[in-house]
Amino acid sequence: MNLGMGEIVLLIVLALVLFGAKRLPEVGRAAGNAIREFKAALDGKSNNKEDKGPS
Repeated sequence: MNLGMGEIVLLIVLALVLFGAKRLPEVGRAAGNAIREFKAALDGKSNNKEDKGPS
């Protein structure tokens, strides 16, 4: 899937309209954490300190 400059600009404008400029960083962080957790679950790894055992 290739995105051109026009599509990227459209997505940014849509995100600003839907979430607002103040909430956009929060939404991005939440999405990044969700993707990171999903990838870790696929690999069978855990990011939780409780699951890692003693350090």
